[in-house]
Amino acid sequence: MIESDAAGSSAPAPLRISGERLTARLNALAEIGAIEGDGCSRLAFTAEDGRGRDLVVTWMNDLGLEVSTDGIGNTVAVRAGVEPGPPVMCGSHIDTVATGGRFDGNLGVLAGLEVIETLDAAGVETTRPLAVAFFSNEEGARFPPDMMGSLVYVGGMGLEEALDTVGIDGTTVAEELEAIGYRGSLPSPGPVPHAYVELHIEQGPVLDIEGETIGVVEGVQGISWTEVTIEGQSNHAGTTPMSMRHDAGLAAAAVAVGVREIASSMGGNQVGTCGMIDLHPNLVNVIAQRAVMTVDLRNTDEEALVRAESALSELLDRIASEEGVTVSTRRLARFEPVEFDPNVVDLVEEQAHRLGLATRRMPSGAGHDAQMLARLCPTGMVFVPSVDGVSHNPAEFTSEADLEAGANVLLNTMVALAGRV
Repeated sequence: MIESDAAGSSAPAPLRISGERLTARLNALAEIGAIEGDGCSRLAFTAEDGRGRDLVVTWMNDLGLEVSTDGIGNTVAVRAGVEPGPPVMCGSHIDTVATGGRFDGNLGVLAGLEVIETLDAAGVETTRPLAVAFFSNEEGARFPPDMMGSLVYVGGMGLEEALDTVGIDGTTVAEELEAIGYRGSLPSPGPVPHAYVELHIEQGPVLDIEGETIGVVEGVQGISWTEVTIEGQSNHAGTTPMSMRHDAGLAAAAVAVGVREIASSMGGNQVGTCGMIDLHPNLVNVIAQRAVMTVDLRNTDEEALVRAESALSELLDRIASEEGVTVSTRRLARFEPVEFDPNVVDLVEEQAHRLGLATRRMPSGAGHDAQMLARLCPTGMVFVPSVDGVSHNPAEFTSEADLEAGANVLLNTMVALAGRV
């Protein structure tokens, strides 16, 4: 059972962070890897990622925290409690996609630092230690799978397997991690926290459209990533009759349409996306010989996700037969849906209400480090609105008022879990 402060008239007034200070840190981190449109590009284990890590670690050290890094580059900063023991941890990631925004992941880490600074300024001690973490390669945009660092932290992926992973540019995690100086010495899996709470932008439109400030996240959708390779026959675009073609490009288009039809026919929470298609030889007057593409299937229900995967397999077999092409697949990532700890979920909602904030219980459509930490300890998440639901885009935006509100919920939830002295 998770211990928490009792809500009521005798409880201390909720603590509040400095929104101005939080925004200043977010803006400073966003300058590293800045791209046009107020966005960021800090792919995992690049030089930009290394400089971002250096800045955040500097802030951790400035707050007098005990900072340590493990073999995959996960970095944890601890504020001592009155009593020793596992910490109440928060955090997220600071790597981005190639055309990312300034809030995705970064908010959860920098709000954690703001929690620490607020408690220090107020002279508040906690019974349990507090910890702020940033996990490596959450996005998986350069090295699959996503949530790699937290997956290694919880023991779901071996460290050596992760280090040997080859990225989209032909490099390995090990060599790139060494290059930026963040291949640490702490062993994996990592220490088990008392609890974990992650603040994140929603990355979807629900809170913004409904006019609610806090998403009380009950769980995370299951994720299935598949790489599909289609081999056809390269030929002249003008002289080859349509009935005699083995067109990998056409087959790829049929897969993309079919994935949309699978998701639409299943309805509910099923979604499907073909996010990447690479054609060879990729010439205007040549029938494509090869197509390499990705399929992303997600659902909050494991049985439904399995049905979607089966439907995809049937789709690929049918297209291969109809178009006279060869289709092969490679699994990039597979995570079952995750339900968060009901006590932590209730506590997040309680603290938001104490702060007078409108809430909505909801699932997460995106993957997060919290779904990995849920294997180890009681876990929950706090969402704040994404304007127009835009994320993984330089136009990603959350108002300072909503950033502050989410950080205040994180602060008071962590203090309740850790025990205010």
